[in-house]
Amino acid sequence: MPMRRVVVTGLGVASCLGNDIDTFWNNLLQGKSGVSRISRIDPSNLSVQIAGEVKDFDATKKFDPKAVRRWDRFAQFAMWATVDAVNDSKMTFDNEDKNRIGVVIGVGMGGIETWEKQHENYLAKGPSRVSPLLIPMMIPDIASGNVAIYYGLRGPNYCTTSACASGANAIGNSFRHIRNGDADIMVTGGAEAPISGYCISSFANMGALSKRNEEPEKASRPFSKDRDGFVIAEGCGIVILEELEHALKRNAKIYCEITGYGITGDGYHITAPAPEGAGAYEAMRTAIKESNLTTDDIDYINAHGTSTDLNDLTETQAIKRLFGERAKKIPVNSTKSMIGHTLGAAGAIEFIVMSLSVANQKIHRTINYDNPDPELDLDYVPEGNRELLIRVALSNSLGFGGHNTCLLVKQFKA
Repeated sequence: MPMRRVVVTGLGVASCLGNDIDTFWNNLLQGKSGVSRISRIDPSNLSVQIAGEVKDFDATKKFDPKAVRRWDRFAQFAMWATVDAVNDSKMTFDNEDKNRIGVVIGVGMGGIETWEKQHENYLAKGPSRVSPLLIPMMIPDIASGNVAIYYGLRGPNYCTTSACASGANAIGNSFRHIRNGDADIMVTGGAEAPISGYCISSFANMGALSKRNEEPEKASRPFSKDRDGFVIAEGCGIVILEELEHALKRNAKIYCEITGYGITGDGYHITAPAPEGAGAYEAMRTAIKESNLTTDDIDYINAHGTSTDLNDLTETQAIKRLFGERAKKIPVNSTKSMIGHTLGAAGAIEFIVMSLSVANQKIHRTINYDNPDPELDLDYVPEGNRELLIRVALSNSLGFGGHNTCLLVKQFKA
C-alpha cells in the first residue's frame, strides 16, 4: 500500500506579534519585535524582566467564561488557536467521521502558572485550600484533551513533551498518523505559557536568558556575536494536517505538503547540544532522506536560532556539515529574533511560518543581526524580507535533553 500524502490546510496562532494569522504574518514581514517588559506579573525583583507576552488576549471572547476559568493559560492559547485553524481550513467536523480525526499538541512545561499559584495556596493556607482542578489544569496533555472534548474528536489523542522540540514532534507524529492510515485529519501543534516568576528565575539562574532589560526589542539576537541568551515567550501554533485526497475532495486550500520528519537524540548532556550539532545534522539528514530528496533540493531553512552561544554555533555547524559549500547559499532565518522562544510551542509556530513562507514564496528577515560572528557565516537574511523560490523548506527544533527534530515541507503540486 503506497504511503498517503499529507497536506497543511489550516493555521491558527496566539503570539506576542498577534493572535490571528494575518496580523502575525504581517508583523513578521514588517520586522517588528513582540518582546517587551513583562506586564502580567511584577518583574521588579527578577534579574530578567522581559518576555514575549501574548497581548490583548481574552479567551472569553470565544469561549464560555466558566470553561475558561478551568483552563490554564497554555490551554486557553491552544483552544484559541485551534478554533482559528479549524475555521481557516473551512472544516466542518460534524460532516466527518470523528473516529478518524486526532489531536496531538506538544507542551513542554504544562500549567506552571496554575502550579505556582496553588503551591502558594498550599504553603500559606494549608492542604484544604489546594484546588481540586489543579491536576486537570496543570497536566500538559490537557490541551489536546480539551480540544478533543470541545469538538468530540475520537482519533489519536495525546501530548508530546520534548522540551523545545515538543510542538515539532507533535506535528511530525501527526504527519505519520495520517500517512500510515491511523487518521485522515489531525489537529496538531504546540502551546506554552511559561511567564511566571518561578519559571523565569530558573532559566535566568542557569544563564539561559538575555538580560537586556533596557532594550527588550533588541534582546533576541540570533547568530549575532553579542547574543547573550534567549528571550522567554508564550504562545501557541496549531495546524490542520489532512490526507491529500480528503483535502482535494472538499476543495480545501492547501498551504504546502509535509513529506519529511527527522527525529534524533544527542545522548550527550541535559542542556548543551552535542558538539558540532551532531544530532541536528542527523535530524535534517533523515528528514531529507524520508522525502526522497537530496541536500541540493533545499531552498530555505527556518532555524531553531535561539540567540544562545551554543545553539547558534552548533546549528550553524550542523548546516555547514550537511550542505557543504552550498550551505552559504541557503537562506537561514530565525523567527525567534522577533517573538522570542516559546519553548514547547516554538516548533509549531515556526512550522506555521515555514508554511506561510512556502505559500507566499517570501521569507522574513532575522532582526537584531547587527554584529556578525566570524564563526557563524551563513546567510541569516539580515537585510529585510526576501522574495524567494521555495520548493522545499526545513524547520529545525532542538530541546533540552538532546531532542532534535526537523520537519520538511514542499510546495504543493497535485
